[in-house]
Amino acid sequence: MNIAESISWNDFEKIDIRVGTIVQAEVFAEVRNPAYKLLIDFGEELGTLKSSAQITRLYQPEELINKQVIAVVNFPVKQIANFFSECLVLGVLGADKEVTLLTPDKPVKNGQKIS
Repeated sequence: MNIAESISWNDFEKIDIRVGTIVQAEVFAEVRNPAYKLLIDFGEELGTLKSSAQITRLYQPEELINKQVIAVVNFPVKQIANFFSECLVLGVLGADKEVTLLTPDKPVKNGQKIS
């Protein structure tokens, strides 16, 4: 496995990574690769943001509700089919292309920054 190109500390500080709670999850039927449409609550400052996530191999929509996740919230909005994804949920990509979500090991306040 190759390590990505080095970045500076200033580059890293530009990435806004926060904790949010999934409040809605549904099958994203309009896409080629299986995915879910997620609505994630990031607290008062950011509110709720939408995301498309290819996490169907390990998760069912109903088990995602109330799950806290880690996401990048300052990428530009990305259109996927007829859906506008506003944040990128982070996960670990396994050998069989399954994604395991990154989650805090204890409940934290929605919107808190990862540092």
